[in-house]
Amino acid sequence: MAAAHTPRESAHAAAQGVRQALAGSFAAISKWERELGQLRVLVNVGELADDEEEFPDDEAYPVHEFPEIVGFLHEQWAGGGEPSAWVETVDPPPGAPADCGGGAANRQRVAALRRRGRGACVVAPIVLHGRAWGELYVARPAGAPVFDRADADFASVLAAVTAAGIAQTERLAEARRLAFTDALTGLANRRAVDMRLDEGLELHRTEGAVVSLVVCDLNGLKRVNDSCGHAVGDRLLERFGSVLSLCGAMLPGALAARLGGDEFCLLAVGPPADEVVKVAGELCERAGELELGEGVAVGVASTGDPIGPVPSARRLFRLADAAQYKAKAARSGEPVVAGRHGGKDDPVVRLADAPDRRPGPERRRFRR
Repeated sequence: MAAAHTPRESAHAAAQGVRQALAGSFAAISKWERELGQLRVLVNVGELADDEEEFPDDEAYPVHEFPEIVGFLHEQWAGGGEPSAWVETVDPPPGAPADCGGGAANRQRVAALRRRGRGACVVAPIVLHGRAWGELYVARPAGAPVFDRADADFASVLAAVTAAGIAQTERLAEARRLAFTDALTGLANRRAVDMRLDEGLELHRTEGAVVSLVVCDLNGLKRVNDSCGHAVGDRLLERFGSVLSLCGAMLPGALAARLGGDEFCLLAVGPPADEVVKVAGELCERAGELELGEGVAVGVASTGDPIGPVPSARRLFRLADAAQYKAKAARSGEPVVAGRHGGKDDPVVRLADAPDRRPGPERRRFRR
């Protein structure tokens, strides 16, 4: 679990480890989604039944079908007790209760055991920050030795270890999210763009993938800040961020980002340059309809156009910046596209190649 990069990988590692530790044929980890009142299965491992998938998209069960989640997993230990696991079997031994942990036997679980050819299961609550987070479920096939009290106690310990791993993974996932997200708009930030652009250019070099960068400079932000206050300026940034996200969704896999201040971008890997330019035009139109601000200056640079070699992310950024600089200087209501007005003699390409005439935003961005 410590080596996992995502919560799903962490849950998968936990389920595999617990299944082996308890000599089970099957294991699952589910999360209690309180707002929806359901247990959602995150992962199934081991011998799967026909109606089970390793990473199910929609396997969930209403909590009212599993009253121990609300009762046994919460009320009985909310006053300071420790949650413990219990066992359920298809055919309990004569004279013995159907569980070994104090929870009431659940008809739905028993029916599911029988339907899937399993003879017994052990269920352990996963508790994070003093609250029931979900459950650990391990089963054995019909005919195999059933779980006993010692297995239930061991499952409780394994659930605690799983909870610690999940907590660590969630903290790391949140840290990664914050590291690659702009706090104001919720879009990606410059760090995320740099990483994705490097990956995209590698695909361009090895597979010929088209990489396109749309750089946007939001017009009128300073005027809004000076006349209406920074809170209103922030609202303009948020609204344009929503427009950028909406337009980015028209390009499969595109990344919408705020580079900083009033600068934004769209990064697309794969779609043809013409599609990117079309979306850039839509972006100009929608930005012009915003209640605040004065529209947007948009520049586009794509490896699908005659812009010359693009050996680095810096080169593509310089071209897109130069195009955006041209759009801003001309107060253009449409995007300016590098390379579409003369190839190597294109004025945008020449501007990007002139070290003493680089546009201001690009110069600031690459200053060290």
